[in-house]
Amino acid sequence: MGVEENKATVQMFYDEVLNRGNLDVIDKMTAENYVDHTAPPGMPPGREGEKQWFTMLRAAFPDGQTTIDDIIAEGDKVAVRATMTGTHQGDFMGIPATGKPVTISGIDVTRFHEGQSVEHWGQWDMAALMQQLGVAPPPPQALETPEESETPEESENE
Repeated sequence: MGVEENKATVQMFYDEVLNRGNLDVIDKMTAENYVDHTAPPGMPPGREGEKQWFTMLRAAFPDGQTTIDDIIAEGDKVAVRATMTGTHQGDFMGIPATGKPVTISGIDVTRFHEGQSVEHWGQWDMAALMQQLGVAPPPPQALETPEESETPEESENE
């Protein structure tokens, strides 16, 4: 399989698994020896871990939709920058449903071998998610932006 086929497989994974909740395609797209290097704590390895994670995610955000903002491929790897939106309607990692809408961004890198994903690394903005769910404080606000602050010359001339 080539770069374009790997990109198409990633696109199909996002469409089928993330956006439609079709977990059956995981067995077709993911190798038996698949390793998720950034799996959530407590998830079993391999395909079963993927199925459990996406089942939990779909239950927590049943209207969740993930959009691929950028997709870049080289050699045996495909990198994606994506945005997920949804409404928190079920338990998520111990947090009861809040009914709050969320939008988070993330990066996924997948390595392929013979047309199947064999490794995955992902980084999603979990701090922003926790803030939007109301379980973490918002980031501190800057007191002044550089454009708003006075320079010494301005204050002396007034």
